[in-house]
Amino acid sequence: MFWRRSRHEPAPEEEAAGPGAPGQAVEEPGVEAAESGASSPDPGTSSPDPGASSPDPGTSSPDTGASDPDRGGPDASPATAPGASPESSGEPGATIADGLQASRRGFMARLHGIFRAGPVDEATWEEVEETLIAGDVGARLAMDVVARARARRDQGGPEAAVRAELARLLPAAATGPWRPGRPDPSLPAVVLVVGVNGTGKTTSIAKIAARFAGEGDRVILAAADTFRAAAIEQLETWAGRLDLPVVAHKAGADPSAVVFDALDAAVARGADVVIVDTAGRLHTRHNLMEELTKIRRTIDRRLPGVTPEVLFVLDATTGQNGLAQAKAFHEATVLTGIVLTKLDSTAKGGIVFAIEQALAVPVVFAGVGERVVDLVDFDPASFVEALFA
Repeated sequence: MFWRRSRHEPAPEEEAAGPGAPGQAVEEPGVEAAESGASSPDPGTSSPDPGASSPDPGTSSPDTGASDPDRGGPDASPATAPGASPESSGEPGATIADGLQASRRGFMARLHGIFRAGPVDEATWEEVEETLIAGDVGARLAMDVVARARARRDQGGPEAAVRAELARLLPAAATGPWRPGRPDPSLPAVVLVVGVNGTGKTTSIAKIAARFAGEGDRVILAAADTFRAAAIEQLETWAGRLDLPVVAHKAGADPSAVVFDALDAAVARGADVVIVDTAGRLHTRHNLMEELTKIRRTIDRRLPGVTPEVLFVLDATTGQNGLAQAKAFHEATVLTGIVLTKLDSTAKGGIVFAIEQALAVPVVFAGVGERVVDLVDFDPASFVEALFA
């Protein structure tokens, strides 16, 4: 097991698409999750030294020939300084309105055009339905929205009616920014981050960790995606950039043992939040879901009474396919929130409405850019306003 603050490194390589890419959701032969049920780490792995005041200096350097974490391109902007807020760094983060520019130019522009083309008749409403479907709202939901909008008599006309019905699908915003539950202030909050490889999961973990650290929280990262050596390296590289401690074992180790050690370290060091990176193989892989269940049992044993938050990372560009993945994860381990990544890269922002309708799980964060600061708290009212602007 490694317990360290990684050195500052160049941008880590995000899970890339394409056959054989390190982060692609492909089956990995010969790797099976061992169901040990043990309440302690694997024999031979040393727990972090609670009294250690400095990290292990012998940090190995992950691959530095990496491209941008969110886009995979070599020309991306560098991340904001570790632990810094947009204000303190002098570099403002993108807003939800910035992230929805592509959607406004895409299906929303078509929707505006339909309503402004002339009198609204049966053919008009059929076009509205088709446009909503094309915007990833989903076929059945689009039909329902149109039916309810047609029955309204809004002063602003048919477009205002559609807007009101879409807004009705989203839950009211929570009071204040999202925070993980922490029933006992003497124990850390635990956040499990789940999702299919290639969705921006590791980058989202880094952005969330940077936000909490910037607010003064003591954050520990746990590299529990032990099925891929690249996943461990990516998280270690991000930890180095953000100057955060990370608990990691060697590739192929028991993920639950990594989580156990991370919880041990968090208690010993008085950490506020433990963020766990979990394996991201295909959602149809049964043993992956079993492994998530096992990790939750480990948390129950080590921190009785602490219920982890489970955030699912959904790539907005995958649309309805991503929603199917989220449903499968929700059935296996109840999700408490959605992190919607790459919202700025899709012209189909309607997937947000489909998520709420299908899962009744709130979107808590939205990725609207490449930098660490480009993660926004998701506010339903602001989202609808920006979408229809």
